[in-house]
Amino acid sequence: MDREQRRRDWERASEPYLLAASLLFLASYAVQVLVPGLSPGWHAFWSLVSFVTWGLFVAEYLARLVFSDDRKRFVRTRWLDLLVIVLPLLRPLRLIETHDRMQRRRAHPRLALEARVMAYTGLAALLLGFAASLAVYHDERYAPGSTVRTFGDAVWWACSTLTTTGYGDVTPITPRGRVTGAVLMVLGVALVGAVVGSFSSWLLRRFRQEGET
Repeated sequence: MDREQRRRDWERASEPYLLAASLLFLASYAVQVLVPGLSPGWHAFWSLVSFVTWGLFVAEYLARLVFSDDRKRFVRTRWLDLLVIVLPLLRPLRLIETHDRMQRRRAHPRLALEARVMAYTGLAALLLGFAASLAVYHDERYAPGSTVRTFGDAVWWACSTLTTTGYGDVTPITPRGRVTGAVLMVLGVALVGAVVGSFSSWLLRRFRQEGET
């Protein structure tokens, strides 16, 4: 068995575990942010969960890199895998990619291409918005002069940022909060563009089919 086949086999075998690790990482981060009164023991437990799940992603990425025949090409083409290791906020994107690969292995995908893109984009937006809300709430809630005082404020900010509305009534003021906002702005434009493009493609295909009948 060649190395590339071993890498593909490894990816297939590890996908369900990566999916579970992504959800567990997000859950552990949410508990640490939303439950400030955690006892030292529980805080240590959830911190360990976050560290272990992050370590699983690092180990899985390194294993695929070792199995790859062309490692430079692997790094170039799998840049998202490396990015979500460096920036845990973007882990939901890795979750969507994993789920998408699992769906593509089906002989007959359950959704049309445009519908799948819109569904995965919506799920990505939901998870990224939740993760960004947690990150901003964690950084902003005790900052002097901050307008993000509750988790609801953070969710409202994430919704207006992802949809590129930007009301400006709730804005981050800390450096990390603003970096999170900048990343979410870029992703918001990309996600909205993906949905609009897929919906337009679906409409054009439907009009073409009706014109041919």
